[in-house]
Amino acid sequence: MFKKLFGKKESLEQLLAPINGQVINIEDVPDPVFSGKMMGDGIAILPEEGLVVSPIDAEVIQVFHTKHALGLRTKHGIELLIHIGLETVNLEGEGFEVHVAEGQNVKAGDKLVTFDIEFLKAKAPSIVTPIVITNGELVEKLEKTNSTLAKINETQIMSVYLK
Repeated sequence: MFKKLFGKKESLEQLLAPINGQVINIEDVPDPVFSGKMMGDGIAILPEEGLVVSPIDAEVIQVFHTKHALGLRTKHGIELLIHIGLETVNLEGEGFEVHVAEGQNVKAGDKLVTFDIEFLKAKAPSIVTPIVITNGELVEKLEKTNSTLAKINETQIMSVYLK
């Protein structure tokens, strides 16, 4: 009765696609750190273009100096890592442009990073982009999309149920 009167804390976070492209199971990412879920569970997308937007309303908590990855924290504390390509840290920022700063609040669909997709295809082992939850201890259940294609700000890629 108390929860009914005063409202139950929402326990669901829904993430939209931050990239247009082909959805790939995290287990199929050609990097053992991601496929083995050492960084966390999630999905990956093989980008069709060089644009990454925020998948949810969140705070930017980390922008890697090499511009290839960033971290977000949602209102319920879920932390996400978006890692553009594999071994792209070695490019030392070349081919990437970051459009946000640490501490900035973003809305779903806000532009985070743009990148030169052809440059990455030529210089990186893979452009597959993992999107993982790095603090899985907060997650009760994770539902991933069955869709094979992701469309920015339309395709729901993950539903995260909190403990």
